[in-house]
Amino acid sequence: MLRYILPLVLIASMTSAQDAPELPAPEPAMTYERLGRIIFALDPEAQPSGPGFQFVIEGVPVLVVTDAQADRMRAMVPIRSASDLSAEDLTRMMQANFDSALDARYAIANGTLWAAFIHPLSPLEKNQFISGLGQTVNVAKTYGTLYSGGAVQYGGGDSGGLQRQLIDDLLKKGEEI
Repeated sequence: MLRYILPLVLIASMTSAQDAPELPAPEPAMTYERLGRIIFALDPEAQPSGPGFQFVIEGVPVLVVTDAQADRMRAMVPIRSASDLSAEDLTRMMQANFDSALDARYAIANGTLWAAFIHPLSPLEKNQFISGLGQTVNVAKTYGTLYSGGAVQYGGGDSGGLQRQLIDDLLKKGEEI
């Protein structure tokens, strides 16, 4: 067996680095400024707001907040008042947080139910951010029905394709950045 392996090792070692596929260059660290360029590519009418941005995706208002010191970012979509959520509503949202909301989450803060995508800022990649935004908008839009981030659906039907379309459209807009 060894006599067959040795020639293969020699042949493999003679292959030059030029024959190896070129890996894509690593993305630069995400910053407030880079995040802004991505957001303005998605919505040219976006508005800076303190340490974040306000903009609209598919008619849905989105707020992105950054904290450079904590190296965090949060994309949020307000859904409704949280004051009269039932136990069934809360249970269904927790189930969705586990299996269908994906990178987005249902959250409650300051009396409001939110769809949120939270991630460390500097390692965040462009397509992760764009996908997270699409999932957050989808979670907000599907509250009360599918409770889905839209990137993965189990079963048949039209909803998965329609929700995935938003993420694909946003990723396409971000290709030029």
